[in-house]
Amino acid sequence: MKIDKNSYGTVFGVLAGVVLAVFLFIRFIPNIWISFPLCLFAVWFGIFVVCFFRVPVRKPAGSSTIVTSAADGKVKYIGPAYEGEFLKRDCLKVSVYMNFFDMHANFWPVDGEVSYYKYHPGKHMLVIKPKASELNEHTCTCIRTPEGKDVFFKQIAGGFARRIVNYAKPGLKVKSGRQCGIIKFGSQMDIYLPLDAKIKVSLNESTRSAETIIAEL
Repeated sequence: MKIDKNSYGTVFGVLAGVVLAVFLFIRFIPNIWISFPLCLFAVWFGIFVVCFFRVPVRKPAGSSTIVTSAADGKVKYIGPAYEGEFLKRDCLKVSVYMNFFDMHANFWPVDGEVSYYKYHPGKHMLVIKPKASELNEHTCTCIRTPEGKDVFFKQIAGGFARRIVNYAKPGLKVKSGRQCGIIKFGSQMDIYLPLDAKIKVSLNESTRSAETIIAEL
């Protein structure tokens, strides 16, 4: 396991704050029944932040024909959807919701080459709202496989997310199971697939990025 390279500053700042808080609790709160629980909470929060920004080692299950989850979370939608930004056609969409406690590093879902990428600034509504996927801050990325199939995915910021990181750029060759970015705090990942894709997950199923197979192309 390692820490996301774009989150070193955040993690360092939080840990420095934890050390300072523990010092102040011990120094200025003489009652141990108050200071000790506060110190425990501060240490727990520091550990939580480190775990939140971790990039775990995963065993990639994807390929150019096997699409794996790009995020840890829970499947909240499976069904038809029109992708109107780049593909401009009907697709099958699988949405994975990441709650506050999920690991938020994201991984390429399939082998191929990035054919499209765009960052969209926007709002930070809760992702359960119908318009959140269009109005919230998000990125759009399309990967074309060697077989000519397009896999389009969106990183969508949630109510608490304030930064999306994505390493995509047109022409970049990518490998399923390698990190493609991170969404900081609660958010959602939408994956648009060809209509003839065979979906391999079910509603409310928990997913592990790089390991859970979403579909076969």
